[in-house]
Amino acid sequence: MTTARFYHAGCPVCVSAEQTLLDLLAPEVKVEVVHLGDVPARVAEAEAAGVQSVPALVVDGQVLHINFGAAIADLK
Repeated sequence: MTTARFYHAGCPVCVSAEQTLLDLLAPEVKVEVVHLGDVPARVAEAEAAGVQSVPALVVDGQVLHINFGAAIADLK
């Protein structure tokens, strides 16, 4: 099973991307959704994974930046 992590800040762009993305992914992909506005302590984790802006999906060490809601620096 592939595990992915979807980081977002809760803005309308992020929420829309989350809804669309989760509908598109295969059911065997387990996605952890991380709302950085609710858990700001995980911003450093997202940054270490290579996330530069949200919304972003991290899969197997690859960062997929989706649209643009906010820069990771704005969430610190």
